[in-house]
Amino acid sequence: MRSKFAAAGLVLLAVLGFGTASAGTDSSGGPRSRLDLVLQRGEVKVCSTGDYRPFTYLDPATGQWSGIDLELAADLAQRLGVRATIVPTTWKTLMDDLGRKCDLGMGGISVTLDRAKAGFFSEPYLRDGKTPITRCENAGRFQTLAQIDQPGVRAIVNPGGTNEQFADANLKQATIVRHPDNNTIFQEVIAGRADLMITDATETRWQAKQHPELCAVHPDQPFTFSEKAYLLPRGDVVLQEWVDQWLHLALNDGTFTRITTPWLG
Repeated sequence: MRSKFAAAGLVLLAVLGFGTASAGTDSSGGPRSRLDLVLQRGEVKVCSTGDYRPFTYLDPATGQWSGIDLELAADLAQRLGVRATIVPTTWKTLMDDLGRKCDLGMGGISVTLDRAKAGFFSEPYLRDGKTPITRCENAGRFQTLAQIDQPGVRAIVNPGGTNEQFADANLKQATIVRHPDNNTIFQEVIAGRADLMITDATETRWQAKQHPELCAVHPDQPFTFSEKAYLLPRGDVVLQEWVDQWLHLALNDGTFTRITTPWLG
């Protein structure tokens, strides 16, 4: 169904002259895909926040990038026959940077309707959802949203993403603590300066593995349903279809499993 509606939309845009993803024209005078520009310059630019392990991490000491989606970005570039350049972004500026500073966004990006207004998504590659992580001695206290949303409970969030949106929508009595650095946010919970964080179940599992003091609370039964996918400029069906085909192959030829197993088990 998506391809039928997308094709109809592109016909209408072409008639009206509104090719939103057009970056020039091809030899026939039609809109040129960003895929053609990537191949021409021999480089694919990937926006990533670098603060959301295990998907993306930028080490401030060494400047080195790591994570599931950074390794998958390298595979994408290799199969495309170009080099990958990672462009730092933030959750607040990701949508503005997409198409301006980079060709696509990768790094544990959740599919949302708001983001879909401004960009295209690839096919999803991971199912996820919001769930708490807290010090292990408090895991029994924070099983439900009703238990969490109580006066005196401090729920910490990183600004600009879906974690903040979820907290703002669901926590009316608890105190929401906004912490600007997602790389150090879990230390705030360990140190007792916050009681818990509600984030994606995949992240809670990863952080609990790194910090024995922390426990993921029912990560197999999160509060919400969400999916991870890659973010692409709106209107560029050619690039979207190529990324979808690459992802389909990676999910089925062993590439995705080989890359994710060391991170997720």
